[in-house]
Amino acid sequence: MSAPLRLAVAGLGTVGAGVARLLADNREVLTRRCGRPLELVAVSAHDRTRDRGVPLDGIAWYDDAVGMAREAPADVVVELIGGPNGPAKAVCEAAIAAGRHVVTANKALLAHHGNDLAEAAEAAGLSLNYEAAVAGGIPIVKALREGLAGNGISRVYGILNGTCNYILTTMRETGRPFADVLAEAQELGYAEADPSTDVDGVDAAHKLALLSSLAFGCRVDFAHVYTQGIRHVSPLDIEFAEELGYRIKLLGSARITEHGLEQRVHPCMVRRDTAIAKVEGVTNAVVARGNFVGDTVYEGSGAGAGPTASAVVADLVDVARDRRAPTFAVPAPELAALPPAPMERHQGDYYIRLSVLDQPGVIADIAAAFRDERVSIEAMLQRARSETEAVPVVLTTHRVEEAALQRAVARIDRLDTVVEETRMIRIEAL
Repeated sequence: MSAPLRLAVAGLGTVGAGVARLLADNREVLTRRCGRPLELVAVSAHDRTRDRGVPLDGIAWYDDAVGMAREAPADVVVELIGGPNGPAKAVCEAAIAAGRHVVTANKALLAHHGNDLAEAAEAAGLSLNYEAAVAGGIPIVKALREGLAGNGISRVYGILNGTCNYILTTMRETGRPFADVLAEAQELGYAEADPSTDVDGVDAAHKLALLSSLAFGCRVDFAHVYTQGIRHVSPLDIEFAEELGYRIKLLGSARITEHGLEQRVHPCMVRRDTAIAKVEGVTNAVVARGNFVGDTVYEGSGAGAGPTASAVVADLVDVARDRRAPTFAVPAPELAALPPAPMERHQGDYYIRLSVLDQPGVIADIAAAFRDERVSIEAMLQRARSETEAVPVVLTTHRVEEAALQRAVARIDRLDTVVEETRMIRIEAL
């Protein structure tokens, strides 16, 4: 049997402790699958007294994670600190400089610095693995980088954030508003005390930038991911979506268009009979469309100690077996610099909800704004009339360019009879 693969783990929070437990509980099966033991030799964490539910006797402790990455007698450094900069970035850079492979669950780090880290690791003949950074326990990185390597990928999309999916699912099931369900998600541990990274779409955008690079052989370009969260989605929108035959999901979607690489994260209306519409609660799902295989669907737990630790250890098994692939499927120097597709050139169908005073000529004024921008209306729903209060009017459009629709909406919002900002949700053809 080969010598042990020696591991140093930076960060012993929920995921780090989960990795330590998995290594201990599955030691024998991992040894058989790797052909060598996986040996945890060093850890770095701030609190040495905290009970993490797994024995850590005999393992070297480092107060300085960067020092551990440089000095610990390890073959692989596992970065589980989190964050796009600071110690997490320094740990990975120090590990690569010291000739150690890196495994990370840090999507923010890779979304911001993945190109540079991949170039450094590959130039040194090292692995930079990150299965746990995208969709938790779902093996989507390996699927795109290896399982679908024979395909040209035309599109990749999915539910990439379990917190948002839980909130939208619960809002639909209970009719409760966003703020109430968010508070519940925080109590249950599904949302952080500061939930903005999740509910404003940033977490999903980090993941989509990595999926785009894997799918299309391009440089990671997080800066040009169009990002919109779910704060503006109301129970009324969800109710109308159901009436129209849709579900509202926060989707990340990437594809190559005639205008360049389109990367977008935002709430979408999807038909209730699609696979993605049936993904509920905190579950994640990713769909990759290959030119020979068609649509392949990957669904599972997107977060949590167990699923994330599972993905981390899967990467360690690859290192132990000396299975190596370019970080983003194509050697880093050969990754294409694709032009970003402007969001205003996006074309699709749209849901529009207006709150208007029910007065003579209101609908004619709205119709004129759409007519002048060549926006074709597919259907219109209007609730019961009220002479004193605003009433909702819902429209769905035929395929139109986003810029034209935005101009029409801006004109409508200036009407005296429109009393709230118009709400727009894109209808996604899957």
